[in-house]
Parts: sequence; C-alpha cells; structure tokens
Amino acid sequence: MVTYYDDRSVQVTSTAVRVDGRTYPMAEISMVWHVRGSRSWRVLAGRGAIGAALAGPLVAAALGVALALWLHRSLTVTIAIVGASVLVGLAAGPVADFLFEHLDRSYARGSRQLELWVRWRGQPVRLVQTSDALRFGQIYRAVQRAAEAGPAPRRPSAPLGQ
Repeated sequence: MVTYYDDRSVQVTSTAVRVDGRTYPMAEISMVWHVRGSRSWRVLAGRGAIGAALAGPLVAAALGVALALWLHRSLTVTIAIVGASVLVGLAAGPVADFLFEHLDRSYARGSRQLELWVRWRGQPVRLVQTSDALRFGQIYRAVQRAAEAGPAPRRPSAPLGQ
C-alpha cells in the first residue's frame, strides 16, 4: 500500500481514501473532479490592506521630501524634514518583511472555497471542502495519483516446490 497524502482528517492511499472516518475504496471510485467557489471579498480586501500598509511608509517619505522642497525653509529645516522622511521610509524595511509573509500566506490559503468530488458507487460524493488552496491541491493531486495508479498488479504465485 502506497500513502499519497496523510493529515489528521484525510488519508489517501493506493487502496482507499479516508475522510473524517469514512472510507472510500479506490476500486469503487470512478471519477474525480473539483469545484471552485466564488472569490472571498474579505480575503481580497485583506490583501489590499496589506498592499496599502506596504506602500504607506514610502508614500509618507516621498510626501515629506516634497513638502520640505515646497516650503522653501532654511537649509536646517529642509534637512530635518528630509531626514525624518527618510527615517519613515527606512521603517518600511522591517515592516515589509512581516507584511510580505502575511501576503504570501494569504495566497497559499487561497481566496475561494474549493471542493473535491468523486463518483463513488455511481453517486457523486463531496470528499473535501476547504478554502486552504495549498492543502486542497495536495489532496486533489494525491487522489488523482492514486486513481491513475489503479489496483496494484498481483504477482503470479510460483508453483509449490520451486
């Protein structure tokens, strides 16, 4: 038996798919497909907020430099405003790393509800429903690989005495 995927609620092997305690033998699965739901506006808004937070310190720094040049103040005041603006811009570095990590995780989780369906004993059965795109992709590919592999070929038994 080959294990293609295994987590706490889903196990895909060469012989069966087990989901939340229910077992679906691979020999009884005739078709595998998936359904993608509509986009989650909440997730997209979160990504937009992260993008705005990334651009915020840089925009503030650029506005500070522009303000310093527009005010036509003394050299000391202009240097102080430009210096403060540059410090605000530099603050974007450490913050950007943190925000990019959250943005990357957002794409790994996905923005849609995903469903994995199979035809089991002639009936459509939804095996998995999740918005975690990475996990869904791993499970879907594991079920496809198990279905493509088909039943394990039986080795012919040797006659007794040989």
